[in-house]
Amino acid sequence: MSILVLVVDDEPDVEALFRQQFRRDLRAQRFVMDFAVSAADALARIAGSIEQTLVLILSDINMPGMTGLEMLPKERRPDVPIIMITAYGDPETRRKAMEGGATGLLTKPIDFTLLRAEIDTRLGQA
Repeated sequence: MSILVLVVDDEPDVEALFRQQFRRDLRAQRFVMDFAVSAADALARIAGSIEQTLVLILSDINMPGMTGLEMLPKERRPDVPIIMITAYGDPETRRKAMEGGATGLLTKPIDFTLLRAEIDTRLGQA
């Protein structure tokens, strides 16, 4: 059974950026990184992740259709932490994310050293 990190973002270059940042981990098969281009797509992937152990969801907040904040209460895996990603790290956005059930909030540009530490923590708990 593989360990899965799901990244949800509508920007087309996000997948390439994350694959580049975590290329050694992905090559070493420490975990699998999957990508969803919308909140609706993410919810479908979460429901279908039976053969994989989902350990972390990273979701952009501002996406067309359903936002990342709107996705939070619809996500039915309370055992899986969700970290929201936004360009706007203001206190109101942070409050809404935390009240909605997010575990944390990262601002863009993403601090990949901090994110790697978070993923390592989740891998240790899996």
